Amino acid sequence: MKALILGAGYATRMYPLTKDRPKPLLPVAGKPMIEHITDKLEVLPEITHIYVVTNNKFYDHFRRWAEGYRCPRPITVLNDGTMDDATKLGAIGDIKYTIDTVKMDDDLLVVAGDNLFQHSVQDFVHFFTRKGIAVAVYDVGSKELVRKYSEVRLDADHRIVDFIEKPEHPETTLAAICMYLFPREKLSLVHEYIAAGNNPDQPGRYIQWLHKRQPVYGFVFNEKWFDIGDLKQYEQANREYAGLMQGAGA
Repeated sequence: MKALILGAGYATRMYPLTKDRPKPLLPVAGKPMIEHITDKLEVLPEITHIYVVTNNKFYDHFRRWAEGYRCPRPITVLNDGTMDDATKLGAIGDIKYTIDTVKMDDDLLVVAGDNLFQHSVQDFVHFFTRKGIAVAVYDVGSKELVRKYSEVRLDADHRIVDFIEKPEHPETTLAAICMYLFPREKLSLVHEYIAAGNNPDQPGRYIQWLHKRQPVYGFVFNEKWFDIGDLKQYEQANREYAGLMQGAGA
């Protein structure tokens, strides 16, 4: 199994902090945001390599970080060649770029570089092993909040029966987060999605398309999750995550 951290966005909503620094390298509770993610990934025996995909603007930032970061798994930083928000490949475009660039022939765990989470990735992997294509799902507790994300409806077997990206009138409070596990034999579906001219940016659009063609299952977790999309969310995550880390003895 390989892991991919998505870090090719330009985070314009977080200017000036991200004008000359990629969002995943901003400090949260005393260390770069991305290291909270790699801490979760590097303990999984299934993962043999971690990839970070970024853009030309921030490639050197990530490269320098990776060179100085000690990790029991090899980390490779990929440059998708884009320079600004207008030319970016988008999240799904960057998944395809990574698959093509490294000639991916393994199960692939995809995580957004601006999502911090407390749940066990090992539990997510076990769920994937039992079920197949898996998406992490969190109860945000508010239909209003779901409108910002992806509304998910599950059957009794946790199979996704409906998935709506940015729903106008959500009926549930279950939202998908950007954490996916795809088996190697299904990776070609990313190419099929892109080739059909679908939206290459919002990753939920791919799941919305995919679940109508393949069984996709939702792994529901209850532990704390932070989606760091703007300065207010970043400040809140910094405060709350520091408290969580202290409580955990980190």
